[in-house]
Formats: sequence, C-alpha cells, structure tokens
Amino acid sequence: MSGPLNSARKKHRFGKAWMHEHVTDPYVREAQRRGYRSRAAFKLQELAERDRLLRPGLTVVDLGAAPGSWLQVLRERLGPGGRIIAIDLLPMAPVAGVLFVQGDFASDEGIAAVEQKLAGAPVDLVLSDLSPNLSGIEPADQARSVHLAELALEFARTHLQPGGDLVIKVFQGAGLAEFQRLVARHFTKVYLRKPKASRDRSREHYLVAKGLREAG
Repeated sequence: MSGPLNSARKKHRFGKAWMHEHVTDPYVREAQRRGYRSRAAFKLQELAERDRLLRPGLTVVDLGAAPGSWLQVLRERLGPGGRIIAIDLLPMAPVAGVLFVQGDFASDEGIAAVEQKLAGAPVDLVLSDLSPNLSGIEPADQARSVHLAELALEFARTHLQPGGDLVIKVFQGAGLAEFQRLVARHFTKVYLRKPKASRDRSREHYLVAKGLREAG
C-alpha cells in the first residue's frame, strides 16, 4: 500500500509546486493584466523585436495556435491590413480578424484547409508553436517534435514567398543539430533562440529562420 500512497503524495506536492510557480510567475501576471490568453505572448514579442519579424500588412500563418496569445500579438502588430490564418487541433475562442481552422496540420486535410483560407495569398511569415502529445518516453517525444518541425519547414518552403521568415519551436535533444542544418540550406540566416519567457528548466527553444532562398 505504501507505493501508491507515496506516488499520490508526490503528485500532490508536484501539483502544489507547479500552481505556486504559475500564480507567482511575473509573465503569467503580466499576461493576465494585459488580457493575453497565455504567457507565451511574451515569447513571440521578444522574438519579433530581436529579429524584426513583424510589421503592418504581413500575411502570417500560425501553426499550433491555441489558445491564441500569439494571434493576439499578431493582431496588435500587423494592423488592419495584416492577414492571419491559424490552425490547431484544439478548439479556440475566436480572435478578431483571424481565420481559424480547427484541424490536424499533420494531415493533408488540415493543410488543404489552411490553403483554402489563404486563397492564393503569398505568405510572409510562418510561425510554428507545435508540440507533440508527450508520452514521457524522451527519445520518442523528441522524434515526434522533430517530425512536426520538419512538417512546418516543408509548409514554409512551399508557401512562403522568397525572403519570407519562419519561426519553429524545437526542443534540445537528438536530431536538433541536423534539423538546424537543414533549415540553414533554405534560409539566409538561422538563429537558435531561448526567450526569457520560456522557463529555464524547459528544453524549449525557437529556430528563427530569416530570408527564404529562391528555389533552384
């Protein structure tokens, strides 16, 4: 009987520790104060400012958009002339001016739905905050995350106009260095960023790829 009880106590302690960290997190508090749906808004803000990603009038595709805090930042920065298309498996409360697809980006149907919303418009920026459903088996989870990153890169290569930019969430681990080299073949500059709003213990990073090269 001691095993399950000890396990329950550990989970309870972990839950309390996580909740304490969450409610005292300055990014969480600031997100609540400013009406952002999650602290992730500040990750995009930092990346955008450091690498000059956002300006009025861009057409942007956001992959893995729920709960929508990146969309809120995009809506603020792109102005009324900006065009934003988003997709996620999860349902999401509407964000004004955003064309949202609830679907699986990893499926042909999901990509087709995004393309339908684009209606042939050239894309200036692709954002991917995609994460796999975690199994707790690190090699398998890392392989899934790299696969999602590869799908986002392929979408960017086929939909970005030359000179367009790409941001992909990645995780430190097997396959990341090889994937970064693959991205560098197609973009003029590639940076690995760790925003301040990304928790220190997280292996999460973002690849920022600037300037899609002309095909050929």
